[in-house]
Amino acid sequence: MNAFADVSFFPRAAKPLTSYRPYWAKRFGTAPYLPMSRAEMEQLGWDSCDVVLVTGDAYVDHPSFGMAVIGRVLEAQGFRVGIIAQPDWQSAEAFKALGKPNLFWGVTAGNMDSMINRYTADRKIRSDDAYTPGDVGGKRPDRAAIVYSQRCREAFKDVPIVLGGIEGSLRRIAHYDYWSDKVRRSMVVDAKCDLLLYGNAERALVEVAHRLARREPVESITDVRGTAFVRRSSPEDWFELDSTSVDEPGVVEPHLNPYMTTAEQAAAQGQSCSREDATDSGAASASQASAGGQKPSESVVQFMPNPSLRRKAGQPPRERTVIRLPSFEQVKADPVLYAHANRVLHLETNPGNARALVQAHGEGSTARDVWLNPPPIPLSTAEMDWVFGLPYSRNPHPSYADEKGGFEGATKIPAWEMIRASINIMRGCFGGCTFCSITEHEGRIIQSRSEDSIIAEVEDIRDKVKGFTGTISDLGGPTANMYRLGCKSPDVEAACRKPSCVFPGICQNLHTDHDPLIKIYRRARSLPGIKKILIGSGLRYDLAVQSPEYVKELVQHHVGGYLKIAPEHTEAGPLSKMMKPGIGNYDRFKQLFEKFSEEAGKKQFLIPYFIAAHPGTTDEDMLHLAIWLKKNGFRADQVQAFYPSPMATATAMYHSGRNTLTRVRRHMRDEAEESVDIVRGERRRRLHKAFLRYHDPNNWPLLREALKHMGRADLIGNGKHHLIPTFQPVTDGGYQSARRKNSTVAAPVQGRPVQAPAQTQPERGRVLTQHTGLPPRAGVMQKAGRPGGKPAGVPAAPRRRG
Repeated sequence: MNAFADVSFFPRAAKPLTSYRPYWAKRFGTAPYLPMSRAEMEQLGWDSCDVVLVTGDAYVDHPSFGMAVIGRVLEAQGFRVGIIAQPDWQSAEAFKALGKPNLFWGVTAGNMDSMINRYTADRKIRSDDAYTPGDVGGKRPDRAAIVYSQRCREAFKDVPIVLGGIEGSLRRIAHYDYWSDKVRRSMVVDAKCDLLLYGNAERALVEVAHRLARREPVESITDVRGTAFVRRSSPEDWFELDSTSVDEPGVVEPHLNPYMTTAEQAAAQGQSCSREDATDSGAASASQASAGGQKPSESVVQFMPNPSLRRKAGQPPRERTVIRLPSFEQVKADPVLYAHANRVLHLETNPGNARALVQAHGEGSTARDVWLNPPPIPLSTAEMDWVFGLPYSRNPHPSYADEKGGFEGATKIPAWEMIRASINIMRGCFGGCTFCSITEHEGRIIQSRSEDSIIAEVEDIRDKVKGFTGTISDLGGPTANMYRLGCKSPDVEAACRKPSCVFPGICQNLHTDHDPLIKIYRRARSLPGIKKILIGSGLRYDLAVQSPEYVKELVQHHVGGYLKIAPEHTEAGPLSKMMKPGIGNYDRFKQLFEKFSEEAGKKQFLIPYFIAAHPGTTDEDMLHLAIWLKKNGFRADQVQAFYPSPMATATAMYHSGRNTLTRVRRHMRDEAEESVDIVRGERRRRLHKAFLRYHDPNNWPLLREALKHMGRADLIGNGKHHLIPTFQPVTDGGYQSARRKNSTVAAPVQGRPVQAPAQTQPERGRVLTQHTGLPPRAGVMQKAGRPGGKPAGVPAAPRRRG
C-alpha cells in the first residue's frame, strides 16, 4: 500500500475546517435545500440569513457546483445560508428577495467565467448556457461578478461583499481582457468588494465568516491566506521588494586575452604603456586641469557585496515580505512589463514559499494598492472527505422542476445532466499547461479524497439518484490520473518554484505510483449494482505510461469504445509554449492502448484533440499537424481554437509577444527563444482552424492559397498523398457539426444553394462523429476520394479539457 495513502502531501499545518466552534444558528439544523425564497426561509424557522450567496448559475445542490459546496460548508459551520441564483441584474430589487444578510454577501459569476460562458473563441455570442435551466443563454450579464457586486451594494450598502469563484480568481490583479483587447484593472477595484477569495476558498471563507460573526470589522481582516483586498500602503513591519521594472544589463566589456603582453593589451584599447607617453599624457592632463583651476580627477573603486553570497539569515522573512509588481498604469501601457508581472505572479503560487504581492492602481490622491496574500494551504484528505461528505441532495432546486416534478424536460440543466453520475476524487493539477486556468485557480498541489469517501459516494449515487442506470460517468477531477500523486519530499515540494512537475520531463522527485487509483477503480466496479465505471476527465498520458498496469486497468474496464486525450499538437515549437509533452508520448500510450484492447478482445479507439492558433504556432506547424492527421486518418469535426483566458501564461504570451516561461527582458538577446509567434486576426485564426479541418471543402480555397504562398503546392492534388484536391465542389461556406446548435450556418450566397439542414436519419457516408478515421458502420460503404470521409460510430461528447 502507498505510504502516502492517508496523509496530505503538503507539510505546512493549517487550522482544520472542523475545529471551529459552530455559530449559534446551527440549532436550526440542516436544510433539504438552501432556501431561495422568503417562504422557504419561514418553513425553516428563519427570520433572516446570515449569509446570502449570489451566483450566475442555476442552484444545483451537488458537490460539483461551487456555490453548493460553499453553501453547505457554511451551513455546517452553523450559519444560515440563502441563495439568489441568476437574479435579474437590471435593478437591485431581485437582490433584496431574502432580506438583509446579517454577516456578508457571497458573490460569484458561477462555475465558469461569465465571458467564456457567453462568448466563443471568435468573440461570437453563444446561444446556449449549460448552467441554465433549458440551456437558455443570456441569463447572466457580462463580467457578472462586477455587476452582481454593484447590485448587492445598492441593495444593502453597509453589508460586506466577499467575492469568489473562478472569475474573481483569474482577475485578482491587472489582467489582459481578450474581449475588449486591453488590460483591465483588478476585479477587487472594479467590483468594489471588501474581500476577494481566490482558489478553492473553503479554508479562507470559514475563517472570514467566523471573524465577521465575532463582529470583527471586514477592513481589519488582512491576514487570511488566499485573499485580495485594497489598502492604501504597506504595513510598517513588512519588507517590500521592488519588482516594478525588468532588468537592463549594462555594457559588458570583453575579457582581455591573458596571453597578450601589456603593450599589446594597451594597443588593442588604443592606448600606450610606454613611460614617456604616460608621462607626457599625465603632464598634459595636469596642465589642462591647472588652466581650468581644477585638480586632476581621481577614480575611486567601490566594492559592493555579492547578493548571492549573503547569509540566509540576512534575507527578510518570506512571511513578512511583499513583492511590488508594476502598477496597473504601467502594465496597461507596456506589454513587456505585463509579461514580467505575469511571470512573477506564477512564480509566487506555491503555498509553501509564496510571498505576498502588491500592485498599485491609480495615481496621486486616488492611488491605492491591491494586496494579494499568499495562496491558501491545501485541504488535507480528512478535510476533503468532510467537504464532499456534506448532505448534498445531488439535484437541482425544486423550483426548476418541470410539470412532471422532474428535471428531465424543458427545464433540464445540461451541466447537471453531464455530472449527475460523476464523482470528483481530487483537486489541483501540476501539469502547468499554459493555456489552462486550473493551476491558477486550484493550484498545483494535489488534494485527494480517501478511498472510503469515494466509494461511499458511488454507493450514494447508486441508491439515491433517480434514474441511475448503473454507469458512473466519471471518477476524476481536473486530471483523471493525478490522484495521490505529488512530490516525494515534503521539503522539496514546499521550496519548489517550477510551474510544472512534468515539463520538459517528469521530475525525478515526482511520485508517480498509480496503485491507489487502480485499487479504487477495481473496488468501485466490483460494487453490487454498478455495471460500468467510465473515466471522462482528461488523461495525462505521459504519466499513465509510467504505469502499464494502470493503462491496462483503464483500457480493459473503463473505456466505452472511445477515449479522448489531448496531445494538443505534434510540433515542438507550439508544444514548448504549451508546456505539453512531445508527440512521442502519445505514440507510446497508443501502443499500450492498442495492445491491452486487443488482449481484451475489444475494438476501441483513441480520439486525440488539438488546439489551433495557440501562441508560438506558425503556419508551417499547422501544416505539419494537418499532414500528421491525414497520415493517421483523423478528421476533426469540432475544432478547438486558443481562447485567451485572463491570467493564463499563454494569454500573457498572446498579449506581449514574449515567452514568459523564460526571463523577460526589455531587449531580447535570443529572438528565437524569447519572442513568440502570435496568431492574430480572423483570417489567420481561420487558416489555422482550416488546417485542422483539411477535409472540409469549405476550407479548400483558403488552404490552396496558403499552400501556394508557403511553397507547398505539391500537396494540392487528387492522390492519396495530397492534402487537398484540385477540384472544388459547390459549398455554402459553413458546415453542420454533430452538435447542430453550435454549428456555423452561412447566409445564402447568390448563385450558390444553401446546404440543407441535417436530417434525422443520416445519409450514406454522412459524418457522424468527432473523428472519422474509424471503421465504417456495418452496411455502409463509401467511394475513395469522395468528400465527407469515412463514417464512424457515435456522436461526439462535449469536451472537458484538463
